[in-house]
Amino acid sequence: MTTRAEALRLLEESGCAPNVIEHCKEVASLAIEIAEKAKAAGQNVDLGLVEAGALLHDSGRCRTHGIAHAVEGFRLTTGKGIEPEVAEIIKRHIGAGISKEEAKDLGLPEDDYFPRSLEEKIVAHADNLVKGTNRITLQERLELMRKKNVPEDVVQRVKKLAEEVEGFS
Repeated sequence: MTTRAEALRLLEESGCAPNVIEHCKEVASLAIEIAEKAKAAGQNVDLGLVEAGALLHDSGRCRTHGIAHAVEGFRLTTGKGIEPEVAEIIKRHIGAGISKEEAKDLGLPEDDYFPRSLEEKIVAHADNLVKGTNRITLQERLELMRKKNVPEDVVQRVKKLAEEVEGFS
C-alpha cells in the first residue's frame, strides 16, 4: 500500500500547491478518525487505504482546479503505479458521487463516479467536511452548496452519504 511519505512525495513532485497538500493532510486526518470509529464499531475498513486515498484525493489539482481534477488525479496516479483501489478513491471523491448523465453534462468522461467501497465513502465524506484546512460541520457544507446553487438533489446526496458514513461510527 502507498505509504504516507510516498503519497506526499507524489503530491510535491506533481506540482501540487502547498495549500492543496495541507488540505489533503487535513482530509486524511479526519478520514482516519472516521475510519477508526467505523473499525471500532465492527466495520471492515482498511486504514492504510483510507490514508493513501485521502492524501491523494486532490492530486489532480496540480493540473486543474475544476471538477475534472478527480479524473486528472485518477489518470496521474494510475500512471505512477498507485494501487487501483487508491485511484478509485480519487476518481469517486467528488461530493457524494456523480452519475454518468451528470458526468456527461459536466464534460467528464461518461462514467459512474459514485463512491462504492466504505473507504471511498469515508474519503468523500471527510473531504466534504474540510474547507481549506478547516473542519466544518455537515450543515455548513450543505449551506455552502446551496449558496452556490447546487441542485437540491445533489445537496441531499451529500447529506445521505454523511448519514451513512456516520452511522458506521
